[in-house]
Amino acid sequence: MPATPPKATYRVQVRPGFDLDATAAIVDYLADLGVSHLYSAPLLTATPGSQHGYDVVDHRAVNPELGGEAARQRLLRALRDKGLGLVVDIVPNHAGVAVPAANPAWWDVLRRGRDSAYADWFDIDWDRGRLLLPVLADDPGALDDLKLVDGELRYHEHRFPVADGTGDGTAREVHDRQHYELVSWRRGDAELTYRRFFAIAGLAGLRVEDPAVFAATHELILRWAAAGEVDGIRVDHPDGLRDPAGYLARLRAAAPDAWLVVEKILEYGEELPDWPVDGTTGYDALAMAGGLFIDIDAEGDFTVLDTQLAGRRTSWEDLTHTTKLAAATQLLAAELTRLAALAPEVPTEQARVALAELAAAFDVYRGYPPHGARHLAAARSEAGRRRPDLAAALDAITRRLRNPDDELAMRFPQLTGAVMAKGVEDTAFYRWTRFVALNEVGDSPTRFGVPPAEFHRFAAAQQVRWPASMTTLSTHDTKRGEDVRARLAVLSELPGRWAEQVKTWMEYAPLPDPAFAHLLWQTAVGAWPIERERLHAYVEKAAREAGASTSWADPNPAFEQALHDVVDRMYDDPSLHDELTELAAAITPAGWCNSLGQKLIQLTMPGVPDTYQGTELWDNSLVDPDNRRPVDFDVRRELLARIDGGWRPPIDTDGAAKLLVVSRTLRLRRAHPELFTTYRPVPAHGPLGRHALAFDRGGVIAVATRLPLGLARAGGWCDTALSLPVHEMKDLFTGRVYSGGETPLDNLLADYPVALLAPPTAAEEAVS
Repeated sequence: MPATPPKATYRVQVRPGFDLDATAAIVDYLADLGVSHLYSAPLLTATPGSQHGYDVVDHRAVNPELGGEAARQRLLRALRDKGLGLVVDIVPNHAGVAVPAANPAWWDVLRRGRDSAYADWFDIDWDRGRLLLPVLADDPGALDDLKLVDGELRYHEHRFPVADGTGDGTAREVHDRQHYELVSWRRGDAELTYRRFFAIAGLAGLRVEDPAVFAATHELILRWAAAGEVDGIRVDHPDGLRDPAGYLARLRAAAPDAWLVVEKILEYGEELPDWPVDGTTGYDALAMAGGLFIDIDAEGDFTVLDTQLAGRRTSWEDLTHTTKLAAATQLLAAELTRLAALAPEVPTEQARVALAELAAAFDVYRGYPPHGARHLAAARSEAGRRRPDLAAALDAITRRLRNPDDELAMRFPQLTGAVMAKGVEDTAFYRWTRFVALNEVGDSPTRFGVPPAEFHRFAAAQQVRWPASMTTLSTHDTKRGEDVRARLAVLSELPGRWAEQVKTWMEYAPLPDPAFAHLLWQTAVGAWPIERERLHAYVEKAAREAGASTSWADPNPAFEQALHDVVDRMYDDPSLHDELTELAAAITPAGWCNSLGQKLIQLTMPGVPDTYQGTELWDNSLVDPDNRRPVDFDVRRELLARIDGGWRPPIDTDGAAKLLVVSRTLRLRRAHPELFTTYRPVPAHGPLGRHALAFDRGGVIAVATRLPLGLARAGGWCDTALSLPVHEMKDLFTGRVYSGGETPLDNLLADYPVALLAPPTAAEEAVS
């Protein structure tokens, strides 16, 4: 662990529309909010126009579209002036190659082939002939549009280099002499000759296991770290690497004082490997904190509803096997072919099928040979159950995969991670729609809520093992914003009403795909009111991701028109619009209660809390790019100033109550980290104790309300109380002082459904 991990971070999606100078302009606000570090999206030069920065094309310079090095220096000065540090996001697994001319290394590889000085940078299977580039239209005559211009090959807006001595003749003749071959975009998934990021041909895998490649692609970031200009590093997608443990050991050795967190998605019950890092980026914490606000008792009701609506006869396990197998054999067919070629002792087609079945049966994103043998054993058992006819091939392949020094064993985990991401996150999450608040990265649709005792065990273990791991509720990759999920959690307290309402809507405005219709109506209620164009954009993306009634590769115009027609009816049909508005309004107050509760828990539980840009107010964002919309920081400054002036905001539509919770909690963590060094549950005594979640962090007690509708139906807190320490404690949200002992919850939570109790002196310092 670094000597001083961040106290709290604030994630900013630095991009061409909100560059480094714009980021510098909000540093004073971030300091007032209470964070200790700015946490930035990738800063290195990315594909021109990139809105996310994960497609780095040049590791030697700051992205000029963000303002370049001069703007980075201005940001650093602004951070230092306010005493804030910087955490940066890096992308070691892949580089952007969609615009070859923008990536000098890729351009040289295309021009010189295996003779390029950069040929070993990219994970290319050179033994399979020319490097395939799937950029052409799906038309046999597409190459007729190829032109030779200024010594380059041009295909519409695409530019490609020409090898020395090959520039004579027609464009087609010149093309045929190159180290690369331009082919139909449809051939990419099956025939590509380089490893990609998932199924994105514009992102080529890097071989950072090679020390020279590591050094070249990390030199600038590590220079910043050595100079004290970067305090933390967030590592994107380590599961894509050939050797994550080796990579992270090298990175830790090169940046020994940096706070290192990895975007590692852990399945339920899975432990983070013993890597030289400080923890994950917080998806595990997201699932635990959010799950507290879902009524576990409603699982049966939602299962019955899902069966009635979708006529479902398939289990989650069977569905994900189907979607993962499709990902392995279709989207990732080229990677599967490369793996099968590494097992020549098994007939090729049997090797392909066996590898695909093993990947589909793998119960975590990937293993890390030689560790994780139990996951491989479980996959072998499940694959054998489903395909007993493949027993010999499965045994032969599995023997190879048990050897950590085998090339097949080294590459197979790169496939399983991609299969899990594409088959589950990006497909099954959009098909299995029983209760979509659970369909989140790091969570599972089958785990219907989190009991308080389970949360306490998790938090206590984090305090011991990963006290500097990040915690979060929203990221640039979450499927729904934290406040959407918090409102949807209210439906778990109203299963009967929801069932009646959604059945009525689906009959009144039918959609040919009832499972997807259930996702649509849940999403609308969870995000309402939402701008029409945003909901249209979301449902089209979600339906194509599901791949059931339409898809990215082969859109179904009739289905998509029906889908958009239903969305339009939500806005244009008065009765439907009124019913949707009425239900959303009915569950919104309880949703706000859940939002404040999960936010307080996330900000105070063990770990380093991150606030995703804008989520200090209510946020009804959906999946990207919706969650990367511009943030109105002027509104947030104004509301924070009013709070600092003594205003106690009501819990209403402007979200200032959430800003109160976020700012006071973050300021307390920054000013008094010594009060957050242990973890102990604080039980509530009385008939409604299950509706409270409280813990002591070593001098600070956080209290949140769970299942607010059930609490209201019971008539309130009644005689339920918390046992507080015998000395005085002050609530940072109300300013009230409590003398300790048995404190009634109807007193403690009279104004807000949450409380943050600290020694009075510390509380006053945090508020001022």
